[in-house]
Amino acid sequence: THPIVTGTTVIGIKYQDGVMLAADTLASYGSLARYKDVRRIQKVGDNTLIGASGEMSDFQHVMEMLENMNQGDLNEDDGYSRTPTEYYNYLRAVMYQKRNKGNPFWNQLLVAGFKKDTPFLGYVDMIGTTYEENFISTGFGAYLAIPLIRERWSADMEEGEARALLEDCLRVMFYRDCRASSRIQIAKATAEGTLVSEPYELA
Repeated sequence: THPIVTGTTVIGIKYQDGVMLAADTLASYGSLARYKDVRRIQKVGDNTLIGASGEMSDFQHVMEMLENMNQGDLNEDDGYSRTPTEYYNYLRAVMYQKRNKGNPFWNQLLVAGFKKDTPFLGYVDMIGTTYEENFISTGFGAYLAIPLIRERWSADMEEGEARALLEDCLRVMFYRDCRASSRIQIAKATAEGTLVSEPYELA
């Protein structure tokens, strides 16, 4: 019931060709920058990305549940795979149920994906609150990154513009958030599928 090893901001934005998520790779033990290579954006299936702030062991457990669901789909071998919206609604129910038991998964999650020519970006938090939006940020980014995105975001942004905007936001997070790192990952979901970059250092 108390977070121990935590990650900070995850930012998601829709752009012309799909959806992009970005996060740093630091997991902090209290105020100690303890783990420098924690991948807080992960793939589920062929068309869904999950990004997480908050307690990292809870995130690992959530990903295990989602991977089991995906494996069940593969085992059925009927050609069906769950959509990002289905994972999003499942997480909403799970988070709300855990909160009602008094032992929540201490996370804020972004669910991003692309299915049937439609980009999806949704937010789920530890008490089961959910919403969909064109751009979302968790953690300190909700205060520091969202104003920057509001100034520069447009629905017809190209991929390069979206990446540059996310990098600028994470650079500001590194300057201003004591729990942030300059080593980041960016992931995208498009009609071609999902791709998660290897971590790299911001200039």
